[in-house]
Amino acid sequence: MNQALDLSFQCTLTELNKNISLSDKLDYIRSTLQERYPFIHRISVAIYDQKTGMLKSFLQSSDHHDPLSHYQARLSDSDSLMSIVYTNQGRVIHDLENFKETPKLHCQRILSLGYKSSVTLPMAMNCDLFGFIFYNSREKHVFKDEALHYIELVNHLLSLTVINELSSLRTLLAAIKTARHITNHRDCETGIHLDRMSQFSRLIAVELAEQYHFDEEFIEYIFMFSPLHDIGKIGIPDTILQKAGKLTPQEYEIMKTHTRKGREIIDNMLQNFGLDNLHQINMLRNIAEYHHEAINGSGYPDGLKGDEIPIESRIVAVADIFDALTSRRPYKHAWSNDDAFYMLESMAGDELDCDCVDALINNRDLVDRIQAEYCEDPYG
Repeated sequence: MNQALDLSFQCTLTELNKNISLSDKLDYIRSTLQERYPFIHRISVAIYDQKTGMLKSFLQSSDHHDPLSHYQARLSDSDSLMSIVYTNQGRVIHDLENFKETPKLHCQRILSLGYKSSVTLPMAMNCDLFGFIFYNSREKHVFKDEALHYIELVNHLLSLTVINELSSLRTLLAAIKTARHITNHRDCETGIHLDRMSQFSRLIAVELAEQYHFDEEFIEYIFMFSPLHDIGKIGIPDTILQKAGKLTPQEYEIMKTHTRKGREIIDNMLQNFGLDNLHQINMLRNIAEYHHEAINGSGYPDGLKGDEIPIESRIVAVADIFDALTSRRPYKHAWSNDDAFYMLESMAGDELDCDCVDALINNRDLVDRIQAEYCEDPYG
């Protein structure tokens, strides 16, 4: 590696090691690449969810709006990407216009913004697929051998950066979910409930993305963190957690402490795993601690009002309440969606955020689809 290239990589490594968001790191990578290859106009990262088989947009950096904002598709539906997975080899398309007749939505959106060529590289470690990184240009036939060699070197650094953060998060979340699974034997919340409410949380975040300027990274973390909202229930006694009847005022006060306990559990795990400095980790803290705050200030633990409540907490509150209402429990029948929507509307502006409620209600088709895909078994 020549001296100039070596210096460039040292600067890149320094920037990637900073405690900044992945989005900022991707912007830096693109600007660095453009200094050497001005024809690289867009870089995007899509991550693969092994549990659902879905490939989801996660990060993008370009001088234009994102053509695949909040996009997700089943990986198995793309023969070309599956070929990359099987061979572990990148793909170069020198003229994207050869695909202008394809009905694939992602291809049409890329073409609509004038991108003419692309490079796709897999993002994997130890045979585990994490996703793909895409490099796009508005010029044809520009990805020559010398450029491809340099892109592959930079791509290796970028892949390691994304994989390292995702791996750290997944290790942390796996530990918390394992602890949370223990409480599934102590209360009535099922794993499928947590899957549904995380999907509802993502749906709300996507609907509000333009209004609140959420990027793909924020939305993915909402999806990842939302199922951990009640982790603090680990610290609630069985006599209260499993009580069939109404809680006494004293018991309710103890139940309310699960929000603080959740924050404490998360803080302890972050410290034990050495992950205190993970970017966006405060979202996880906020979801655990503030998902029972109310817009009018009547919630707990701090009696926050309106915008004092973090938006991620407001989103999760709506998703959690809606799924609780529409789920069957030993002590109640499942409500219809219409009845649950009516209840959410009656709570909007007092207990729940109006924008979050509207975002869910205005996507009835997607709500139905999520419920159909993540339906409960006969035992709930």
